[in-house]
Amino acid sequence: MATTTFSGPVVSTNGFTGAVTGDVTGDVVGTVKVPTYDVDGAPSAATAGAGTIIYVSDGLAGAPCLAVSDGTDWISPAGTAISDT
Repeated sequence: MATTTFSGPVVSTNGFTGAVTGDVTGDVVGTVKVPTYDVDGAPSAATAGAGTIIYVSDGLAGAPCLAVSDGTDWISPAGTAISDT
């Protein structure tokens, strides 16, 4: 399979396969899968960097949720640091 390097938006009418890397701007159409962790296995929020999103299987008092790094902690939709209790 050939490899093509380009700049600008990518439009696919029949699916897309591959990793999306770098700064992504514009609309994302379809599903987005973010990395999944449990509270104990979540990477350092500081290392991941502010604005990084992860899925935490037990991050909202044992319930699943998305979490966003504020550069220090992983913050749940409740506005608190993720916790499995």
